Amino acid sequence: MIMDPEVRAYYERGGELTRLRQGRGRLEFHRTRDVLRRTLPPPPARVLDVGGGAGVHAEWLAADGYAVEVIDPVPLHVTEAAALPGVTARLGDARDLPVPDGQADAVLLLGPLYHLPERADRVRALAEARRAARPGGTVAAAFISRYAALHDSVYHGTFTEQAARAADYRSVETGTIVSTVETGFRGYLHTPEEIPGEFTDAGLPEPHRYGLEGVFWLYGDVNAWLDDDGRRELLLDAARKVECEPSLLGASGHLLAVTRV
Repeated sequence: MIMDPEVRAYYERGGELTRLRQGRGRLEFHRTRDVLRRTLPPPPARVLDVGGGAGVHAEWLAADGYAVEVIDPVPLHVTEAAALPGVTARLGDARDLPVPDGQADAVLLLGPLYHLPERADRVRALAEARRAARPGGTVAAAFISRYAALHDSVYHGTFTEQAARAADYRSVETGTIVSTVETGFRGYLHTPEEIPGEFTDAGLPEPHRYGLEGVFWLYGDVNAWLDDDGRRELLLDAARKVECEPSLLGASGHLLAVTRV
């Protein structure tokens, strides 16, 4: 199992334990759950959560009645996920899944593809997801938008720093993002247009693409909307109305692509 040591160190610091449970990250969480609940086969289907981290999605999937197994390359994540009710977890690499053919009713790749800078590795991971899913099963993969780093830097105010600005411009041009902060994020950012080609080259049908956060993650008061149950549901409904609008896909922080094998 080969993993960029900088990426491993990033996750071994434990940030993934809380990222989707607080702040703006909650919008990504709620919207991912929303789309998956509409597109996954019904429980008690078997779900393979590849790169599932500490089990933030495995937890609600198991609670919904799914049989969930997390496969992740980070030992800390495997330990945390395995402690969740109804969830099993083990170490593994998205490019070489330790499972037999056609085992899963659904395979999720909600993190691996934006940590594989080489296109061949991303296609290989998608092909492994296809292999692991039964005929007619679902494959869903998450992507970070090509423009997310630049938007995020303006939102947080770091765009005024020359080094951060240069990294953001480079990410827009090449898709590769390397944070200027020592403990920051490293990965690959997709344009919406390049996603279908990677699915096709992996032997998968062209996916439906969903913009998860839309432009709402850039709103200054987004946390206030997420803190209030009523306003949160209104926000999620607004995001749902425009989730597949082609002209807005790239503005979303994350995209989800879903297809059937």
